[in-house]
Amino acid sequence: MSNILLVEDDAFLRDGLKEMLEKEDYAVDVAPCIADAKEALSSAIYSLIILDVMLPDGDGFSFCAELRTGGNNIPILFLTACDDEIQIVRGLDAGGDDYVTKPFKMLELLSRVRALLRRNTNSVYNAGGLAVDTNTMTVKKDGKIIFVTPTEFQILLILMRNNGVIVTRNILLQNIWDDAGNFIDDNTLSVHISRLREKIGTGHIKTVRGVGYRWEDAV
Repeated sequence: MSNILLVEDDAFLRDGLKEMLEKEDYAVDVAPCIADAKEALSSAIYSLIILDVMLPDGDGFSFCAELRTGGNNIPILFLTACDDEIQIVRGLDAGGDDYVTKPFKMLELLSRVRALLRRNTNSVYNAGGLAVDTNTMTVKKDGKIIFVTPTEFQILLILMRNNGVIVTRNILLQNIWDDAGNFIDDNTLSVHISRLREKIGTGHIKTVRGVGYRWEDAV
C-alpha cells in the first residue's frame, strides 16, 4: 500500500480528498500546514506528497525547494489555483513533479497520483554517458549523480528504452501519466523536456517537429 501525505489547509477539500484516496486503497496522512507536514515527514515514509501552494505558514513552492535541498526526492504533486506557464515553471524549478489546477476533477487527480506512484522493474540503462537505475531511481552522468524529478526520470527512461526511435508526444504522455492519455497538459511536457535537457545536455533529446522526440546516443 502506498502512503500519501496530503498537505492542504482547506478542511472541506482535505477531508474529501482523504476519503477519495482511501477508497482507492491508499494510506493517507493529512497536514493543514507546513509545520505539521514537517512533523509527519520526520516520523513516516511516504510515496507521494500532495501539496497545496498557498498554506497558512508559507507557500508550497518554498517548502518543496527546501525538501529537495535536503535530499528528499519524494514525488510532489502541487494543488494550485493558477495554471499559467510561469506557475508551472516555478513549481518544476522548485522540484515538483506535476500539478493539478483548482477546481479539479477527482478522476484527474487520481490519474496524476497513479502516474507518480508508478514504478518500473529493476534495471540499469546505459546510453550517451548516462546510467539510469530504475531500482534506486537515480541518474548518473559520466559517473556522477545528477538530480532529476521522478517525472523527468520517467521521460528519460522511455526515450532511452526507445533509442533511435521517434516517440510521439501522445505516446510519451500516455506512458508518463494516464494509460488513456486523459487530463494531460501539453505545456507541462514541454517544460519537463526543457528542464531535462538542461540537466543531461541538449544533444541527446532531439525534437521531431510536429511529431515528438527521439533519443540519440551521439551528440
